Amino acid sequence: MSNLSRRKFIITAGATAAGTLLAHGCSSGPTTSSGGATPAAGGASPTAAPAVNINPADAPEVTAAKLGFIALTDSAPLIIAQEKGLFAKYGMKDVQVTKQASWPVTRDNLELGSDKGGIDGAHILSPMPYHMTLGTITKGNQPVPMNIVARLNTNGQAISLSKKYLDLKVGTDSAPLKAAFGQNVPVAMTFPGGTHDLWMRYWLAAGGINPDTDVSVIPIPPPQMVANMKSGSMEAFCVGEPWNAQLVTQKVGYTALITGELWKDHPEKALALRGDWVEKNPKAAKAITMAVLEAQQWCDKAENHDEMCQIISQDKWLKVPVADIIGRSKAQIDYGTGRIEAASPVAMKFWADNASYPYKSHDAWFLTENIRWGYIPATTDIKETVDKVNREDIWKAAATALSVPAAQIPATTSRGVETFFDGVKFDPEKPEEYLKGLAIKKA
Repeated sequence: MSNLSRRKFIITAGATAAGTLLAHGCSSGPTTSSGGATPAAGGASPTAAPAVNINPADAPEVTAAKLGFIALTDSAPLIIAQEKGLFAKYGMKDVQVTKQASWPVTRDNLELGSDKGGIDGAHILSPMPYHMTLGTITKGNQPVPMNIVARLNTNGQAISLSKKYLDLKVGTDSAPLKAAFGQNVPVAMTFPGGTHDLWMRYWLAAGGINPDTDVSVIPIPPPQMVANMKSGSMEAFCVGEPWNAQLVTQKVGYTALITGELWKDHPEKALALRGDWVEKNPKAAKAITMAVLEAQQWCDKAENHDEMCQIISQDKWLKVPVADIIGRSKAQIDYGTGRIEAASPVAMKFWADNASYPYKSHDAWFLTENIRWGYIPATTDIKETVDKVNREDIWKAAATALSVPAAQIPATTSRGVETFFDGVKFDPEKPEEYLKGLAIKKA
């Protein structure tokens, strides 16, 4: 990809610098909440005091780590783990969770590492740790090995359109937009080769729109999506919540579809740590994973949704009105077209249906799609790369330590053949056949 993702972003140097300052200077220490907590698997409480009886053999090598997040609803597990004292509960009493201005800032701070003023891990787009490990988006194309230790959520994103296309009432079929858009209309995502880019590209291509020649796909940081739609800088975007809901609330545009309609229970964000940090601190990596898994269990409980949204809406976290977060967090989807789903079956999940487990088969799809669009070499060894980055073994160790029921711990690293909304199937054992069958592609 020759560093193209690094220089094509519509982000000024000033914005990047401001994001770095945020990452270094706006950390929030753990604050324990006393209300609304329900026990997690194994009887552990999310409001439990820091562990005082850790077996010395299991004690983390360090008590500190710096983790980044982007202002998106699916960062909730990191925020809740911090606010509920869960990192401290498992011996990581000095964890800092710091806001990042954009995905490029997240990448830059991961490249630095905390010892050089950056971060050790992050709430991140699932393909990004692979790009960093391969060196396709890093400074000088130097590999920065990363490890995925958990998936943070499934579903929960959406593709939104400007209100000028409201009469078309476009849904999963993007074909009507080919004539309506004209040539090179700007459509936005959040990072080249990231999940939002892949959802947008898949959706357009399925409707016969070539994302590389028929439109102009541009990157915009998630919190800037609504403002850019208001200003007319783009006609469509794909991003996580709460920005799609906010677009509808402000009557600037509408939701064409939520991404679970493209691929039911698709993987989305991940919890990733620098590979060298995991190597030096394997027990600390497990402790962080335990805290986040417990937070995911808590976030998925219906009785906690109101409190979760109240917490993450705060200025130090998402800085968004609760009203823009709560509906879709409860699977209530107002599309802004008159269509309202009271209980969508493909809304965001943090724990249910193995949402937290990082299936290797899903990462194989992310790599295959990145090959499809020319972001990584076609010669990339998918299995070898996934095995290097995906540390589902750490997830399983953390889940076992949390006494997660065996039925909730997948017995295989593959979820099997996946079927998309247009009938296309992806067999993780035969990614080359999937690529061959796609009509619109680079590779």
